[in-house]
Amino acid sequence: MNDTPLSTHLHRTAVALWDAQLEHPFVRGIADGTLEEERFARWVVQDYLYLKDFARIFAWAVTKADRLESMSWYAEVLHLTLNTEMELHRQYAARFGIAVAELEQAEKWPTTRAYTDFLLRTAADGDALDLLAALLPCSWGYLHIAQRMRQAGPSPDPRYEDWIEMYASDEFAEATEWLKREVDRLGARIPDEKRARVEEIFVVSSRYEWAFWEMCWKGERWLP
Repeated sequence: MNDTPLSTHLHRTAVALWDAQLEHPFVRGIADGTLEEERFARWVVQDYLYLKDFARIFAWAVTKADRLESMSWYAEVLHLTLNTEMELHRQYAARFGIAVAELEQAEKWPTTRAYTDFLLRTAADGDALDLLAALLPCSWGYLHIAQRMRQAGPSPDPRYEDWIEMYASDEFAEATEWLKREVDRLGARIPDEKRARVEEIFVVSSRYEWAFWEMCWKGERWLP
């Protein structure tokens, strides 16, 4: 067994992937305000579809939590995602001329489908630690990116600056820290085989995060 906190170990395995995201042209375009609206609109739509399944992950987390405190926290995040964050997402979409009907009628692109299917399968088939390993790269990775962006100075486009501030906010950081502590609690004294499995899940999710940016940069479609 390894005495290194599991979140520290996972960070070491994935930080290169997160730094690669910082160099992606989509992410750089948010930071310097040059990202074309069409490309960002792709993210808005696909992320809205992602959020629906993201909420389902927290529903699974409630059922798999081993203590009341964790159940309550997951239930609160589920409530906020469905009833607050998604409404804010709809309002944000309107700033880019995207109507609610367009969001609701949109189809998941291949990468979005693959990523959310991976998350849901891991949540359904795995234990609470597996679920957290799949979930954490999304929140921790976005926090990592947004904090680095904020350190570099505000984006010239106020809409993108709002995006940066949202994911670099104290509230988002606090939620991410809670997830990291939960990973460390559940991951204490696990055998090496389990640690390797959790690392694999964490890395796969981190790779999908990069692929999501790539999808929104280039666009995707299903073959006929």
